[in-house]
Amino acid sequence: MFDKILIANRGEIALRVIRAAQEMGIGTVAVHSTADSDAMHVRMADESVCIGPAPSPQSYLSVPAIISACEITGAQAIHPGYGFLSENAAFVQIVEDHGITFIGPTAEHIRVMGDKITAKDTMKDLGVPCVPGSDGGVPDLEAAQRIGAEIGYPVIIKATAGGGGRGMKVAQTAEDMETAFRTARAEGKAAFGNDEVYIEKYLTTPRHIEIQVFGDGKGKAVHLGERDCSLQRRHQKVFEEAPGPCITPEERARIGKVCADAVAKINYIGAGTIEFLYEKGEFYFIEMNTRLQVEHPVTEGIFGVDLVREQILVAAGEPMSFGQDDLRINGHAIEVRINAERLPNFAPCPGKITAFHAPGGLGVRMDSALYNGYSIPPYYDSLIGKLIVQGRDRPEALARLHRALGELIVDGVDTTVPLFDALLQEPDILSGDYNIHWLEHWLETNLGA
Repeated sequence: MFDKILIANRGEIALRVIRAAQEMGIGTVAVHSTADSDAMHVRMADESVCIGPAPSPQSYLSVPAIISACEITGAQAIHPGYGFLSENAAFVQIVEDHGITFIGPTAEHIRVMGDKITAKDTMKDLGVPCVPGSDGGVPDLEAAQRIGAEIGYPVIIKATAGGGGRGMKVAQTAEDMETAFRTARAEGKAAFGNDEVYIEKYLTTPRHIEIQVFGDGKGKAVHLGERDCSLQRRHQKVFEEAPGPCITPEERARIGKVCADAVAKINYIGAGTIEFLYEKGEFYFIEMNTRLQVEHPVTEGIFGVDLVREQILVAAGEPMSFGQDDLRINGHAIEVRINAERLPNFAPCPGKITAFHAPGGLGVRMDSALYNGYSIPPYYDSLIGKLIVQGRDRPEALARLHRALGELIVDGVDTTVPLFDALLQEPDILSGDYNIHWLEHWLETNLGA
Protein backbone atom coordinates (compact mmCIF):
# COMPACT_ATOMS: atom_id res chain seq x y z
CA MET A 1 0.00 0.00 0.00
CA PHE A 2 1.08 3.56 -0.69
CA ASP A 3 2.59 5.68 2.06
CA LYS A 4 1.61 8.93 0.37
CA ILE A 5 -0.59 10.00 -2.54
CA LEU A 6 -0.93 13.32 -4.34
CA ILE A 7 -4.35 14.63 -5.33
CA ALA A 8 -4.14 16.41 -8.69
CA ASN A 9 -7.35 18.36 -8.22
CA ARG A 10 -9.13 20.93 -6.06
CA GLY A 11 -12.45 21.59 -4.34
CA GLU A 12 -14.83 18.99 -3.00
CA ILE A 13 -13.37 16.07 -4.97
CA ALA A 14 -9.90 16.75 -3.53
CA LEU A 15 -11.43 16.65 -0.04
CA ARG A 16 -13.24 13.43 -0.91
CA VAL A 17 -9.97 11.71 -1.82
CA ILE A 18 -8.14 13.13 1.21
CA ARG A 19 -10.79 11.73 3.55
CA ALA A 20 -10.60 8.24 2.05
CA ALA A 21 -6.80 8.27 2.24
CA GLN A 22 -6.82 9.43 5.86
CA GLU A 23 -9.13 6.58 6.83
CA MET A 24 -6.66 4.18 5.18
CA GLY A 25 -3.69 5.69 7.03
CA ILE A 26 -2.18 7.12 3.86
CA GLY A 27 -0.44 10.51 3.78
CA THR A 28 -1.81 13.12 1.38
CA VAL A 29 -0.35 15.92 -0.72
CA ALA A 30 -2.54 18.75 -2.00
CA VAL A 31 -1.51 20.78 -5.02
CA HIS A 32 -2.93 24.25 -5.50
CA SER A 33 -2.78 27.40 -7.56
CA THR A 34 -2.01 30.77 -6.04
CA ALA A 35 -5.77 31.46 -6.07
CA ASP A 36 -6.37 28.37 -3.91
CA SER A 37 -3.74 28.91 -1.23
CA ASP A 38 -6.44 29.14 1.45
CA ALA A 39 -8.68 26.42 0.02
CA MET A 40 -10.04 23.69 2.28
CA HIS A 41 -8.25 20.86 0.48
CA VAL A 42 -4.94 22.63 1.17
CA ARG A 43 -5.83 22.93 4.85
CA MET A 44 -6.88 19.29 5.22
CA ALA A 45 -3.99 17.59 3.43
CA ASP A 46 -0.83 16.55 5.26
CA GLU A 47 1.32 18.54 2.81
CA SER A 48 0.68 21.07 0.09
CA VAL A 49 2.58 22.38 -2.94
CA CYS A 50 1.81 25.50 -4.95
CA ILE A 51 2.05 24.52 -8.61
CA GLY A 52 1.39 27.81 -10.39
CA PRO A 53 -0.79 30.87 -10.92
CA ALA A 54 -4.59 30.88 -11.03
CA PRO A 55 -5.28 29.93 -14.67
CA SER A 56 -5.72 26.15 -14.95
CA PRO A 57 -3.26 25.66 -17.85
CA GLN A 58 -0.53 27.09 -15.64
CA SER A 59 -1.43 25.07 -12.54
CA TYR A 60 -3.92 22.20 -12.39
CA LEU A 61 -3.28 21.30 -16.04
CA SER A 62 0.50 21.71 -15.81
CA VAL A 63 1.90 18.20 -16.07
CA PRO A 64 5.51 19.20 -15.28
CA ALA A 65 4.36 21.02 -12.14
CA ILE A 66 2.36 18.04 -10.89
CA ILE A 67 5.16 15.56 -11.58
CA SER A 68 7.60 17.88 -9.81
CA ALA A 69 5.28 18.08 -6.79
CA CYS A 70 5.31 14.26 -6.61
CA GLU A 71 9.09 14.14 -6.75
CA ILE A 72 9.51 16.88 -4.15
CA THR A 73 7.14 15.26 -1.66
CA GLY A 74 7.89 11.60 -2.39
CA ALA A 75 4.28 10.81 -3.30
CA GLN A 76 4.08 7.34 -4.83
CA ALA A 77 0.71 7.73 -6.54
CA ILE A 78 -1.56 10.36 -8.06
CA HIS A 79 -5.33 10.48 -7.76
CA PRO A 80 -6.76 12.73 -10.49
CA GLY A 81 -10.31 13.22 -9.17
CA TYR A 82 -12.58 14.24 -12.05
CA GLY A 83 -12.07 16.92 -14.68
CA PHE A 84 -8.65 18.51 -15.30
CA LEU A 85 -6.22 15.67 -16.20
CA SER A 86 -8.36 12.74 -15.08
CA GLU A 87 -8.97 11.46 -18.63
CA ASN A 88 -5.77 12.63 -20.27
CA ALA A 89 -4.00 9.55 -21.64
CA ALA A 90 -0.76 11.42 -22.31
CA PHE A 91 -0.63 12.55 -18.67
CA VAL A 92 -1.19 8.99 -17.45
CA GLN A 93 1.64 7.74 -19.64
CA ILE A 94 4.00 10.40 -18.29
CA VAL A 95 3.03 9.50 -14.72
CA GLU A 96 3.78 5.83 -15.37
CA ASP A 97 7.04 6.68 -17.13
CA HIS A 98 8.19 8.48 -13.97
CA GLY A 99 7.53 5.40 -11.83
CA ILE A 100 4.45 6.91 -10.20
CA THR A 101 1.19 4.98 -9.92
CA PHE A 102 -1.88 6.53 -11.52
CA ILE A 103 -4.97 5.78 -9.47
CA GLY A 104 -7.27 5.04 -12.37
CA PRO A 105 -7.39 3.20 -15.69
CA THR A 106 -4.46 2.63 -18.02
CA ALA A 107 -3.46 5.21 -20.60
CA GLU A 108 -4.62 2.84 -23.34
CA HIS A 109 -8.13 2.46 -21.90
CA ILE A 110 -8.45 6.22 -21.49
CA ARG A 111 -7.28 6.75 -25.06
CA VAL A 112 -9.68 4.21 -26.53
CA MET A 113 -12.70 5.49 -24.61
CA GLY A 114 -11.74 9.14 -25.12
CA ASP A 115 -12.39 8.91 -28.85
CA LYS A 116 -16.11 8.36 -29.23
CA ILE A 117 -15.91 6.49 -32.51
CA THR A 118 -13.26 4.10 -31.21
CA ALA A 119 -15.21 3.71 -27.97
CA LYS A 120 -18.41 2.85 -29.85
CA ASP A 121 -16.63 0.32 -32.05
CA THR A 122 -14.97 -1.23 -28.99
CA MET A 123 -18.25 -1.50 -27.13
CA LYS A 124 -19.97 -3.06 -30.13
CA ASP A 125 -17.25 -5.70 -30.23
CA LEU A 126 -17.75 -6.32 -26.51
CA GLY A 127 -21.49 -6.88 -26.91
CA VAL A 128 -22.72 -3.54 -25.56
CA PRO A 129 -25.82 -2.20 -27.39
CA CYS A 130 -25.21 1.03 -29.33
CA VAL A 131 -27.32 3.72 -30.98
CA PRO A 132 -27.79 3.13 -34.75
CA GLY A 133 -25.53 5.44 -36.71
CA SER A 134 -22.44 5.88 -38.85
CA ASP A 135 -19.59 3.39 -38.81
CA GLY A 136 -16.88 5.79 -37.76
CA GLY A 137 -16.31 9.35 -38.84
CA VAL A 138 -18.36 10.97 -41.60
CA PRO A 139 -16.04 12.50 -44.23
CA ASP A 140 -18.37 14.95 -45.97
CA LEU A 141 -21.88 16.33 -46.30
CA GLU A 142 -22.84 13.88 -49.03
CA ALA A 143 -22.03 10.93 -46.76
CA ALA A 144 -23.88 12.59 -43.89
CA GLN A 145 -27.01 13.00 -46.01
CA ARG A 146 -26.83 9.37 -47.13
CA ILE A 147 -26.53 8.13 -43.52
CA GLY A 148 -29.39 10.37 -42.42
CA ALA A 149 -31.63 8.86 -45.10
CA GLU A 150 -30.61 5.32 -44.10
CA ILE A 151 -31.24 5.54 -40.34
CA GLY A 152 -34.08 8.07 -40.53
CA TYR A 153 -34.50 11.54 -39.06
CA PRO A 154 -34.05 13.11 -36.59
CA VAL A 155 -30.30 12.49 -36.26
CA ILE A 156 -27.60 14.02 -34.08
CA ILE A 157 -24.16 15.01 -35.37
CA LYS A 158 -21.41 14.76 -32.74
CA ALA A 159 -17.76 15.79 -32.68
CA THR A 160 -15.66 12.67 -32.06
CA ALA A 161 -13.57 14.55 -29.49
CA GLY A 162 -16.58 16.35 -28.02
CA GLY A 163 -17.80 16.72 -24.48
CA GLY A 164 -20.03 18.90 -22.33
CA GLY A 165 -22.51 19.35 -25.17
CA ARG A 166 -20.02 21.08 -27.49
CA GLY A 167 -19.87 19.93 -31.09
CA MET A 168 -23.37 18.40 -30.97
CA LYS A 169 -26.14 19.43 -33.36
CA VAL A 170 -29.53 17.90 -34.17
CA ALA A 171 -30.92 17.68 -37.69
CA GLN A 172 -34.67 17.19 -37.41
CA THR A 173 -35.12 16.77 -41.17
CA ALA A 174 -33.00 16.28 -44.29
CA GLU A 175 -33.22 20.02 -44.89
CA ASP A 176 -31.48 20.68 -41.56
CA MET A 177 -28.53 18.41 -42.27
CA GLU A 178 -26.21 20.82 -44.06
CA THR A 179 -26.34 23.51 -41.37
CA ALA A 180 -26.12 21.01 -38.49
CA PHE A 181 -23.23 19.11 -40.10
CA ARG A 182 -21.15 22.19 -40.82
CA THR A 183 -21.84 23.72 -37.41
CA ALA A 184 -20.89 20.55 -35.50
CA ARG A 185 -17.63 20.30 -37.46
CA ALA A 186 -16.79 23.95 -36.84
CA GLU A 187 -17.51 23.67 -33.10
CA GLY A 188 -15.42 20.52 -32.84
CA LYS A 189 -12.52 22.19 -34.58
CA ALA A 190 -12.72 25.31 -32.42
CA ALA A 191 -13.16 23.52 -29.10
CA PHE A 192 -11.03 20.39 -29.53
CA GLY A 193 -8.81 20.98 -32.56
CA ASN A 194 -10.56 18.11 -34.36
CA ASP A 195 -13.41 18.55 -36.84
CA GLU A 196 -14.23 14.86 -37.30
CA VAL A 197 -17.88 14.05 -36.57
CA TYR A 198 -20.10 11.00 -36.48
CA ILE A 199 -23.86 10.59 -36.74
CA GLU A 200 -26.38 8.75 -34.57
CA LYS A 201 -30.12 8.30 -34.53
CA TYR A 202 -31.62 11.01 -32.32
CA LEU A 203 -33.94 9.51 -29.73
CA THR A 204 -36.84 11.84 -28.96
CA THR A 205 -37.72 11.06 -25.31
CA PRO A 206 -34.82 9.09 -23.81
CA ARG A 207 -33.54 9.03 -20.27
CA HIS A 208 -29.84 9.25 -19.44
CA ILE A 209 -28.94 6.09 -17.56
CA GLU A 210 -25.37 5.28 -16.56
CA ILE A 211 -23.97 2.04 -15.17
CA GLN A 212 -21.21 2.18 -12.56
CA VAL A 213 -18.56 -0.46 -13.19
CA PHE A 214 -15.42 -1.35 -11.31
CA GLY A 215 -12.56 -3.61 -12.34
CA ASP A 216 -9.43 -4.97 -10.68
CA GLY A 217 -7.28 -4.88 -13.84
CA LYS A 218 -6.92 -8.65 -13.73
CA GLY A 219 -10.09 -9.76 -15.47
CA LYS A 220 -12.54 -9.32 -12.59
CA ALA A 221 -15.23 -6.67 -12.71
CA VAL A 222 -18.57 -5.83 -11.15
CA HIS A 223 -21.40 -3.39 -11.76
CA LEU A 224 -22.97 -1.25 -9.06
CA GLY A 225 -26.33 -0.64 -10.66
CA GLU A 226 -27.42 2.50 -12.45
CA ARG A 227 -27.87 6.20 -11.89
CA ASP A 228 -30.54 8.26 -13.62
CA CYS A 229 -28.96 11.55 -14.71
CA SER A 230 -31.70 12.73 -17.07
CA LEU A 231 -32.24 16.15 -15.48
CA GLN A 232 -29.72 18.20 -17.42
CA ARG A 233 -29.18 21.76 -18.57
CA ARG A 234 -27.14 22.17 -21.75
CA HIS A 235 -25.98 18.55 -21.40
CA GLN A 236 -24.72 19.25 -17.86
CA LYS A 237 -26.21 17.09 -15.11
CA VAL A 238 -27.83 18.87 -12.17
CA PHE A 239 -29.86 16.14 -10.39
CA GLU A 240 -28.93 12.47 -10.16
CA GLU A 241 -30.54 9.53 -8.42
CA ALA A 242 -30.04 5.84 -7.84
CA PRO A 243 -31.60 3.49 -8.52
CA GLY A 244 -33.30 4.86 -11.64
CA PRO A 245 -37.07 5.35 -11.15
CA CYS A 246 -37.84 3.66 -14.47
CA ILE A 247 -35.44 0.69 -14.38
CA THR A 248 -36.74 -2.74 -13.41
CA PRO A 249 -34.60 -5.25 -11.47
CA GLU A 250 -34.55 -7.45 -14.57
CA GLU A 251 -33.28 -4.61 -16.77
CA ARG A 252 -30.67 -3.69 -14.17
CA ALA A 253 -29.36 -7.24 -13.97
CA ARG A 254 -29.29 -7.58 -17.75
CA ILE A 255 -27.48 -4.36 -18.68
CA GLY A 256 -25.30 -4.54 -15.57
CA LYS A 257 -23.97 -7.95 -16.53
CA VAL A 258 -23.31 -6.78 -20.10
CA CYS A 259 -21.27 -3.84 -18.79
CA ALA A 260 -19.37 -5.81 -16.15
CA ASP A 261 -18.51 -8.53 -18.67
CA ALA A 262 -17.31 -5.91 -21.17
CA VAL A 263 -14.86 -4.21 -18.83
CA ALA A 264 -13.69 -7.55 -17.45
CA LYS A 265 -12.74 -8.67 -20.97
CA ILE A 266 -10.40 -5.70 -21.43
CA ASN A 267 -8.90 -5.99 -17.90
CA TYR A 268 -10.18 -2.55 -16.96
CA ILE A 269 -8.88 -1.23 -13.63
CA GLY A 270 -10.68 1.08 -11.24
CA ALA A 271 -13.93 3.01 -11.50
CA GLY A 272 -15.68 3.67 -14.78
CA THR A 273 -19.13 4.67 -15.96
CA ILE A 274 -20.83 3.40 -19.09
CA GLU A 275 -23.46 5.89 -20.19
CA PHE A 276 -26.61 5.05 -22.14
CA LEU A 277 -29.67 6.61 -23.60
CA TYR A 278 -32.65 4.55 -22.46
CA GLU A 279 -35.96 4.50 -24.29
CA LYS A 280 -38.82 2.00 -24.36
CA GLY A 281 -36.90 -0.66 -22.47
CA GLU A 282 -33.77 -0.48 -24.64
CA PHE A 283 -30.27 0.77 -23.75
CA TYR A 284 -28.07 2.53 -26.30
CA PHE A 285 -24.39 3.18 -25.48
CA ILE A 286 -23.21 6.78 -25.88
CA GLU A 287 -19.85 6.99 -24.07
CA MET A 288 -17.69 5.68 -21.25
CA ASN A 289 -16.14 7.92 -18.62
CA THR A 290 -12.86 6.44 -17.41
CA ARG A 291 -12.85 8.16 -14.03
CA LEU A 292 -14.82 8.75 -10.88
CA GLN A 293 -18.06 10.59 -11.62
CA VAL A 294 -19.28 13.72 -9.84
CA GLU A 295 -22.40 11.77 -8.88
CA HIS A 296 -20.62 8.73 -7.42
CA PRO A 297 -21.97 9.39 -3.88
CA VAL A 298 -25.49 8.19 -4.76
CA THR A 299 -24.05 4.82 -5.73
CA GLU A 300 -21.96 4.72 -2.55
CA GLY A 301 -25.11 5.46 -0.57
CA ILE A 302 -27.27 2.63 -1.83
CA PHE A 303 -24.49 0.03 -1.86
CA GLY A 304 -22.58 1.09 1.26
CA VAL A 305 -19.17 1.11 -0.45
CA ASP A 306 -16.35 3.65 -0.65
CA LEU A 307 -15.43 3.87 -4.34
CA VAL A 308 -12.35 6.02 -3.71
CA ARG A 309 -11.01 3.50 -1.22
CA GLU A 310 -11.52 0.76 -3.80
CA GLN A 311 -9.71 2.85 -6.42
CA ILE A 312 -6.71 3.14 -4.12
CA LEU A 313 -6.79 -0.56 -3.24
CA VAL A 314 -6.71 -1.88 -6.80
CA ALA A 315 -4.14 0.72 -7.89
CA ALA A 316 -1.86 -0.66 -5.19
CA GLY A 317 -2.38 -4.20 -6.49
CA GLU A 318 -4.79 -5.25 -3.76
CA PRO A 319 -8.00 -7.17 -4.52
CA MET A 320 -11.39 -5.49 -4.54
CA SER A 321 -13.09 -5.77 -1.16
CA PHE A 322 -16.37 -7.05 -2.64
CA GLY A 323 -17.73 -9.20 -5.44
CA GLN A 324 -20.95 -9.00 -7.44
CA ASP A 325 -22.81 -11.26 -5.01
CA ASP A 326 -21.95 -8.92 -2.12
CA LEU A 327 -23.73 -5.95 -3.70
CA ARG A 328 -27.33 -5.31 -2.63
CA ILE A 329 -29.29 -2.10 -3.16
CA ASN A 330 -30.41 -0.48 0.08
CA GLY A 331 -32.91 2.36 -0.32
CA HIS A 332 -32.79 5.33 -2.66
CA ALA A 333 -30.30 8.20 -2.98
CA ILE A 334 -30.45 11.60 -4.70
CA GLU A 335 -27.73 14.18 -5.39
CA VAL A 336 -28.22 17.81 -6.40
CA ARG A 337 -25.32 19.93 -7.61
CA ILE A 338 -25.10 23.27 -5.83
CA ASN A 339 -23.47 25.83 -8.12
CA ALA A 340 -22.47 29.43 -7.41
CA GLU A 341 -24.65 30.76 -10.19
CA ARG A 342 -27.24 33.50 -10.53
CA LEU A 343 -30.67 32.52 -11.79
CA PRO A 344 -32.38 32.70 -14.22
CA ASN A 345 -29.40 32.80 -16.59
CA PHE A 346 -27.02 30.63 -14.52
CA ALA A 347 -24.28 33.26 -14.68
CA PRO A 348 -21.24 32.34 -12.53
CA CYS A 349 -21.32 34.10 -9.17
CA PRO A 350 -17.91 33.99 -7.46
CA GLY A 351 -17.43 35.90 -4.22
CA LYS A 352 -16.91 35.72 -0.49
CA ILE A 353 -18.94 33.32 1.63
CA THR A 354 -20.30 35.31 4.56
CA ALA A 355 -22.15 32.38 6.14
CA PHE A 356 -22.17 28.65 5.47
CA HIS A 357 -24.09 25.92 7.26
CA ALA A 358 -24.24 22.37 5.94
CA PRO A 359 -27.43 20.39 6.57
CA GLY A 360 -27.25 17.26 8.68
CA GLY A 361 -29.31 14.49 10.17
CA LEU A 362 -30.02 10.93 9.15
CA GLY A 363 -29.30 10.15 5.52
CA VAL A 364 -27.79 13.54 4.65
CA ARG A 365 -24.31 14.09 3.21
CA MET A 366 -22.83 17.39 2.06
CA ASP A 367 -19.67 17.23 -0.05
CA SER A 368 -18.32 20.78 -0.21
CA ALA A 369 -15.11 22.75 0.21
CA LEU A 370 -16.87 25.86 1.49
CA TYR A 371 -16.30 27.51 4.86
CA ASN A 372 -17.23 30.84 6.44
CA GLY A 373 -15.06 33.59 4.98
CA TYR A 374 -13.90 31.57 1.97
CA SER A 375 -13.71 33.46 -1.32
CA ILE A 376 -14.84 31.46 -4.34
CA PRO A 377 -12.33 32.23 -7.13
CA PRO A 378 -13.61 33.13 -10.60
CA TYR A 379 -11.22 30.86 -12.47
CA TYR A 380 -12.79 27.42 -12.07
CA ASP A 381 -16.03 25.47 -12.33
CA SER A 382 -18.96 26.96 -10.43
CA LEU A 383 -19.75 23.73 -8.52
CA ILE A 384 -19.44 24.54 -4.81
CA GLY A 385 -21.12 21.55 -3.24
CA LYS A 386 -23.12 18.38 -3.67
CA LEU A 387 -26.05 17.66 -1.39
CA ILE A 388 -26.72 13.93 -1.21
CA VAL A 389 -29.64 12.37 0.62
CA GLN A 390 -30.70 8.79 1.18
CA GLY A 391 -33.98 7.26 2.29
CA ARG A 392 -35.59 3.85 2.59
CA ASP A 393 -37.41 4.60 -0.66
CA ARG A 394 -37.71 7.40 -3.22
CA PRO A 395 -40.50 9.36 -1.46
CA GLU A 396 -38.47 9.42 1.77
CA ALA A 397 -35.35 10.54 -0.13
CA LEU A 398 -37.33 13.37 -1.77
CA ALA A 399 -38.74 14.47 1.58
CA ARG A 400 -35.26 14.39 3.09
CA LEU A 401 -33.91 16.45 0.19
CA HIS A 402 -36.62 19.07 0.73
CA ARG A 403 -35.78 19.26 4.42
CA ALA A 404 -32.02 19.40 3.84
CA LEU A 405 -32.30 22.18 1.25
CA GLY A 406 -34.18 24.18 3.85
CA GLU A 407 -31.32 23.75 6.31
CA LEU A 408 -28.55 24.65 3.86
CA ILE A 409 -27.20 28.18 4.26
CA VAL A 410 -24.84 29.74 1.69
CA ASP A 411 -24.71 33.52 2.07
CA GLY A 412 -22.60 35.96 0.11
CA VAL A 413 -23.16 34.48 -3.35
CA ASP A 414 -26.14 33.37 -5.38
CA THR A 415 -26.64 29.62 -5.76
CA THR A 416 -28.85 27.17 -7.61
CA VAL A 417 -30.68 26.09 -4.43
CA PRO A 418 -33.91 27.89 -5.50
CA LEU A 419 -33.97 25.76 -8.65
CA PHE A 420 -34.19 22.56 -6.61
CA ASP A 421 -36.79 24.05 -4.26
CA ALA A 422 -38.92 24.72 -7.33
CA LEU A 423 -38.31 21.33 -8.93
CA LEU A 424 -39.48 19.55 -5.79
CA GLN A 425 -42.90 21.12 -6.32
CA GLU A 426 -43.27 19.58 -9.77
CA PRO A 427 -45.48 16.46 -10.11
CA ASP A 428 -43.23 14.98 -12.81
CA ILE A 429 -40.21 15.14 -10.51
CA LEU A 430 -42.12 13.68 -7.60
CA SER A 431 -43.34 10.81 -9.78
CA GLY A 432 -40.01 10.31 -11.57
CA ASP A 433 -41.64 10.88 -14.96
CA TYR A 434 -38.99 12.89 -16.82
CA ASN A 435 -36.47 12.56 -19.66
CA ILE A 436 -33.35 14.37 -20.85
CA HIS A 437 -35.39 17.18 -22.43
CA TRP A 438 -37.66 17.82 -19.44
CA LEU A 439 -35.49 20.33 -17.56
CA GLU A 440 -34.66 22.41 -20.63
CA HIS A 441 -38.37 22.77 -21.41
CA TRP A 442 -39.16 23.57 -17.78
CA LEU A 443 -36.45 26.25 -17.59
CA GLU A 444 -37.64 27.88 -20.78
CA THR A 445 -41.24 27.90 -19.60
CA ASN A 446 -40.65 28.98 -16.01
CA LEU A 447 -37.44 31.01 -16.09
CA GLY A 448 -37.06 31.98 -19.71
CA ALA A 449 -33.59 30.41 -19.55
